[in-house]
Amino acid sequence: MDNGGRIIIFTSPSGAGKTTLVRHLLSKYKDRLGFSVSATTRKRREGEQEGVHYYFMNESEFLKHIREHAFIESEEVYPGLYYGTLHSEVERLRKIGKNLVLDIDVKGALNVKNMYHDKVLAVFVKPPSPEILVERLKQRGTESPDELQKRIERMRFELSHEDYFDAIIVNDALEDALREAERLVEGFLGIRSEHTTF
Repeated sequence: MDNGGRIIIFTSPSGAGKTTLVRHLLSKYKDRLGFSVSATTRKRREGEQEGVHYYFMNESEFLKHIREHAFIESEEVYPGLYYGTLHSEVERLRKIGKNLVLDIDVKGALNVKNMYHDKVLAVFVKPPSPEILVERLKQRGTESPDELQKRIERMRFELSHEDYFDAIIVNDALEDALREAERLVEGFLGIRSEHTTF
């Protein structure tokens, strides 16, 4: 019987669909999984809540947390834009017997994997092709041309690290990707497979 404390990481280039997979897993296995809320210096978007979507900090607050070793991992993803996973968040979920789900970037994922080793399942979510991902990003319309170019460059960097992960999900057909995510989580946590319809 799984009693919590294990870590499941989902990472992907922006727009590849990892957040959709994470939300599905948290809903399906809500008794076993808890979402580790990241800290960030990015601006809060409409509808986002402090402590639910992110812990929002300004840059000086974030850097203070780094100096105080408050993060298990953190990274400056773009100049002046930081993300990190707090030790306190990990402990919060462990105390209530949950396994942690982290939705973090590639470098952070590898850092956590190196820290916790066999207690971690690290999953890389990728698009069917880089070209399809670029098209998805363009269709979102949430980035300026300059921001879009930065995301494309980062996507290439992230895709070059996929072989370092325990499993790769190609998010082409969503139903197939959801089933594969369920299979991986059930195998890692020793959960008896349950029939799912989408």
